[in-house]
Amino acid sequence: MNETHDTGRHRTPPTAEGPHDAGTPDTDAGTPDTGAGARDTGAGARDTGAGTPNAGGGTPLTVAGLQRRLARFAAERDWGQYHTPKNLAAALSVEASELVEIFQWLTPEQSARVMADAQTAGRVEDEVADVLAYLLQFCHVVGVDPLSALEAKIERNETRFPKPGTGHSME
Repeated sequence: MNETHDTGRHRTPPTAEGPHDAGTPDTDAGTPDTGAGARDTGAGARDTGAGTPNAGGGTPLTVAGLQRRLARFAAERDWGQYHTPKNLAAALSVEASELVEIFQWLTPEQSARVMADAQTAGRVEDEVADVLAYLLQFCHVVGVDPLSALEAKIERNETRFPKPGTGHSME
């Protein structure tokens, strides 16, 4: 893979460190990488929570830290063999569908209040976590820096869809 594709998406080259795969987060995100096959996708310098500490109150959460934690979790269970790009993309789709299922038959008004019910809010949070976990694992395996990819996409969309009042043809 190229470090930067002409589409503006930033990638990091794969390494031969072993499985670069992951599972679900159950280990300490603030713990340094144990060398269990995780690799840094270059997103480690960015703080995903604007300084928000992790659940244990320790080091702020980062994308790279979460990716290492997920990779370590999977490696400890020998799940790396199943974490191919195809399988991770399929799992991501399934988890996103489970999130959609919560909202499937709700009216727009009901969907706007879904987080008011503690049980439903917990289901939403679990599915959001599952979607994010699989997305981070997928990015880790294929070498996409998710924050750089998102930033580049936002910039392209700002160009494609300028704010109203700029005389763009879509007005």
